[in-house]
Amino acid sequence: MRSGADWLASALPGEIDEFLGGLSDNALRALPWIFDFWALPHQLPPEGAWKSWVIMGGRGAGKTRAGAEWVRSMVEGDTAEAPGLARRVALVAETLEQAREVMVLGESGILACSPPDRRPKWIASRNRLEWVNGAVAQLFSAHDPERLRGPQFDAAWADELAKWPKAAETWDQLQFGLRLGDNPQQVVTTTPRNVAVLKAILQNPSTVVTHAPTEANRAWLAESYLEEVKARYGGTSQGRQELEGLLIEEAEGALWSQAMITEAQAAAEVRPLRVVVAVDPPVTATKKSDECGIVVVGADTSGAPGEWRAVVMADRTVRGASPDGWARAAVAAMEEFSAERLVVEVNQGGDLVAGVVRQVDPLVPVREVRAMRGKMLRAEPVAALYEQGRIAHRRGLGDLEAQMVRMTRTGWQGQGSPDRLDALVWALTELMIVPSSRIGQPGVRTI
Repeated sequence: MRSGADWLASALPGEIDEFLGGLSDNALRALPWIFDFWALPHQLPPEGAWKSWVIMGGRGAGKTRAGAEWVRSMVEGDTAEAPGLARRVALVAETLEQAREVMVLGESGILACSPPDRRPKWIASRNRLEWVNGAVAQLFSAHDPERLRGPQFDAAWADELAKWPKAAETWDQLQFGLRLGDNPQQVVTTTPRNVAVLKAILQNPSTVVTHAPTEANRAWLAESYLEEVKARYGGTSQGRQELEGLLIEEAEGALWSQAMITEAQAAAEVRPLRVVVAVDPPVTATKKSDECGIVVVGADTSGAPGEWRAVVMADRTVRGASPDGWARAAVAAMEEFSAERLVVEVNQGGDLVAGVVRQVDPLVPVREVRAMRGKMLRAEPVAALYEQGRIAHRRGLGDLEAQMVRMTRTGWQGQGSPDRLDALVWALTELMIVPSSRIGQPGVRTI
């Protein structure tokens, strides 16, 4: 679905002249205020019956504008004096200041989006907006959920809910007050975070969701801003959350927390003396099969073992590849990073796994490893290295990092198999966990 803005950007001058020439004077004056014409698809309310509409997107994706325009669509009637669908609106943000400066007075706030004849009056002393048709919007802070106890509404806009200080309590009080009219509704505009209240809202059957990355709104953003944030955060789990607008869930009891991964991303670069490529082959090779995890890790093994540090250099995981396909991808990763060894799990294929690799390159040094313990038990010592601050992450590991926060002390809590994570564990075990006296010994290693 293309917006009117997209069409204008790609239309020929003659087409634009024809379009504008066909509009009356009143239509031309009204065009800048017709949001349905200018809106991006994720900024328009979904069809159907819903109680909560969550607009989840990256920074600058146009969430605030969408929330402000939705409030307009609810309170405005056919004329300035005519009633709309809603007359009592709650505007809730982290603080009253943010509600005022972003939702009301901001560049994409309600006042800026409203045409002159529909613009509400801002009553600063009462923290509220008043429309000519009698509709009222009241501001509330998530720091003071008790203020929501008592008032009642037929519409609500909750901004940046994922960072509210008393999110669950504030949300609950808002639900108790959203009881006027035939179909009270609410909009949530937020950059996602792994918080319980947001996940609960998303799981509610009466919730609908639209989503967009920062890139979707690039026409209204400075090109230098996009270049800077993509260069700095692209390919990281923080970038997946803040730029792509994706919810990075951290399972309860996860061996790796998001904070640990963020610290690894910010860790000083490691100059590896040893580099290995670890492979966790899939059982089958179809488009629906598990991925073949291929992860490159290097380590600085100078000094005592307790001083060793490692860096996760790349994730070259492939899906749906034949044995020859993943073997070639693994050997290519070895050549790209000048790795000294290929570490391959042989639980599923035994001797055939190493044989597949040697058919691609008979001279590749291969370390065969066999899992004798569960995934969680093998992962625990590796997670401890992260807790000690001894592992660094390069960019481009977002998919791997998403698997890491789903491995818990009770086992894997994600879908499918964590093949990227398994490969990471094998690589760091080879470089950092196994005692130095055993490094380089022949034979299949069991862990």
